[in-house]
Amino acid sequence: MRLGLALGYWGRGPDPGHVELAREAERLGYDSVWTAESWGSDAFTPLTWIAAHTTRIALGTAVAQMAARSPTTTAMHALTLDHLSGGRMTLGLGLSGPQVVEGWYGRPFPASPLTATREYVDVVRQVLRREGPVELGDGRFHPLPYRGPGATGLGRPLRSITHPLRPRLPVLLGAEGPRNVAQTARIADGWLPLYWSPNRPDAYGPAIAELPQGFRVAPMARVRVCDDVAEGLLGVKAMLGFYIGGMGHATRNFHADLMARMGYEEEARRIQELFLAGRREEAVLAVPDAFADEISLVGPRERIAERLELWRKGPVTDLLALAPDPHTLRVLAELNT
Repeated sequence: MRLGLALGYWGRGPDPGHVELAREAERLGYDSVWTAESWGSDAFTPLTWIAAHTTRIALGTAVAQMAARSPTTTAMHALTLDHLSGGRMTLGLGLSGPQVVEGWYGRPFPASPLTATREYVDVVRQVLRREGPVELGDGRFHPLPYRGPGATGLGRPLRSITHPLRPRLPVLLGAEGPRNVAQTARIADGWLPLYWSPNRPDAYGPAIAELPQGFRVAPMARVRVCDDVAEGLLGVKAMLGFYIGGMGHATRNFHADLMARMGYEEEARRIQELFLAGRREEAVLAVPDAFADEISLVGPRERIAERLELWRKGPVTDLLALAPDPHTLRVLAELNT
């Protein structure tokens, strides 16, 4: 099982320690470093900055929002950074949800998310293969050339001017629902689970039992070496409170739905209720310690070592650690050897 460092997205501003943390991960033998975006900092610019200050570690987006860019624009970002980094880029994509797509990116959430994702990946692959002009004439969500309302009719298929460094640059997808996970196994090089419990792989559907050879499963998990497990879980619970309670509408929240499928339906709805009522601290405290614990690696070194064995036994190929301190990074690297 390879190790990756997940830096997420910025809060109020850039974290001045991120570059040095990435350099430390590289020194410790971590395979990859990952950035993200929501509705603030973007995923590609920080990754480019990190690329300029490292030499070996692979670079990934977990995830870049599909709604933020057309698929050709995303492919341009990926092939450019792949060239500049010497072939270290991995493209992780996510569809997000209606709240973000319509509220921040100002476009309709696709009526058929699976079709929209499939078309998006198709176009990205075409750009990177550069076998001919990019075309998706029958595209429902990403038609190329565009011939819909307002079109001049002058658009024509184009092929990338720049030759991609790697035509098979890896494309991974964030997916939560069983049908989405099954499609991810068919069309992508890997999967980025948001919450992963080594005890509940069935929560993601039957596709998990029949993944293709070489398929990557790369969940993010908060990792923290500490003496007090309950105190260490507070960071996990704060993240869950925000995602379960605030990252979606009361009637449509994919993160809350996933928590429900993992056996915590009543608790998920209670977290939503409290968060949406403005009682955010109560929402965080309503996150069950048991749920926070099973999707993270928190506690003394010996406890993390024992629990790490569960992660190794399943389909996980890459553990993307949300580990904000060098000591935790070092301990995890030592335990994974």
